[in-house]
Formats: sequence, C-alpha cells, structure tokens
Amino acid sequence: MNPTITVTECVSELTGARPPVLLDVRWQLGGPHGRADYDAGHLPGAVFVDLDAELAGPPGAGGRHPLPDPEAFGAVMRRAGVSRDVPVVVYDGGQGWAAARAWWLLRWAGHPEVRVLDGGLAAWTGDLSTKVPEPDAGDFRPEPGGLPLLDADGAAALADSGLLLDARAAERYRGDVEPIDRVGGHIPGAVSAPTTGNVTEDGRFLPAETLAARFAGLGAGPGAEVGVYCGSGVSGAHEVLALEIAGHRAALYAGSWSEWSSDASRPVAMGPDPR
Repeated sequence: MNPTITVTECVSELTGARPPVLLDVRWQLGGPHGRADYDAGHLPGAVFVDLDAELAGPPGAGGRHPLPDPEAFGAVMRRAGVSRDVPVVVYDGGQGWAAARAWWLLRWAGHPEVRVLDGGLAAWTGDLSTKVPEPDAGDFRPEPGGLPLLDADGAAALADSGLLLDARAAERYRGDVEPIDRVGGHIPGAVSAPTTGNVTEDGRFLPAETLAARFAGLGAGPGAEVGVYCGSGVSGAHEVLALEIAGHRAALYAGSWSEWSSDASRPVAMGPDPR
C-alpha cells in the first residue's frame, strides 16, 4: 500500500464505502501544543492525538520520545475509533514529521492500512470543523513487529555493516550546534541525510523515482540493509516513510540521538564525514 494519500484521494475515500479514520497529530518540536490548533479547526471527523503524551512513553534513558507501552497505545487508538479492518489517515500541520510518527507506530503495531495525508492540513482545500467527534470505540490491539526496529547496539552494528542514515539537520550531524541533547555529533559510521531532502518546498514528498535516486546516492542500493535515526524518533519516522515510498523497508532506531548521546560510554563522531 502507498504510505501517503493525496487530498483528492482522501476526499473521495471519505465519501466512499470504507471511509478512513482521521487522526490529527499536529505537533512542533519546542512549539505550542497542537491541541489549540486542532480546536481552532480540523478536518471534519478527525480525532486529536497528542504526540508527546500518546505517541511516546515518558522521556528518560530511552530518549525524549521512547516508544509508548503497546497496551497504552492500543487504548489511545481504540478511543480514537481505530479498528484493524478500517483504514487510517493521519495528518499534521504540513511538516509531516508527527504524521509519520503516527504512521510508523500504527504500522509497527500491526495495522495494515495507514497513510499520511501528503502536505498535511496545509494542503487541505475543504472546510474545517471545530466540532470534537465522539467516535465509537475501535477494536485495534497492537501486535508489535510490523516494521523493523533498532536499539542502540543494532544501530551501531548497522552503521558498520549496512547503511545508517541520520535524518537530523546537517549542522547537528556535524556537531556544529546541538540545541537539545547533551552533546553534538553523530553515531560513528552514520551518513547524513536530512529529512528536508525528502520533500518539496510545500512539504509534499518527492516522487518515488526521485527519492530512490536520492537514497541510492547515499548508499541504499538494491538489497541494502538500511536504518534511520534522528533526534528522538520523530523525524526519523519521516525518513523511514520516504524510504518506503522509494521502495526500501528501513528500520527505525527509536531512541535515536537523544538516547545514544545520553550514554557517555557511546562513541561520538564529529564533522561532515561518517567517521
């Protein structure tokens, strides 16, 4: 299944025989809470999901956005009306990071039909609603393992034996600046691949062939084993989604740099070169 859906396709499906469940996951790193934006206007029927509180566990040794407890995540999804046999469309304000995080979690947890609204709310041309829906409870129960997942040791091994992509901004990869985590730099052997290279200026994903060429240039040839990390497992999910569009099933290191850098025993590389 294509992991993204256009606004035109979404409108058609919402009036079709199997309308998708809509999840609004607007979120900004360090920005205001997305609930206020949701209350001001959202896609009709969309349910708000809080990335920090519901698409992640409590921050700590596992990073700023560790994976949520599967049972707790399942309860959130059921309250939002998510069922296993009903498609889901997730969207955010347009950047795509938060929507990709929700897409990745649902796919990792075993849901077979999840797509990101390409371009997010910024691409929507229809009416918005301020009505908060009260959906019937869904029946979705997570079965983790639907997408590959890395821990810190697995990420280190993949950086040596395969291709580990760093989805953060290049200046954070190099260690020029580090506004959030304990130390700047990158996992030794990781290749810089900022998420900004996956999309057009309006936040829509580049065509599959363009993305395939981009990742091939970074070392993701046919049959390559690929993993991704970022700061805390949010923008990294966006890169995994871009790789999926390009035809690569990639693993996510969910703890990402916020977990790696919190452990002083882990090595850190600086500068533009992988090592």
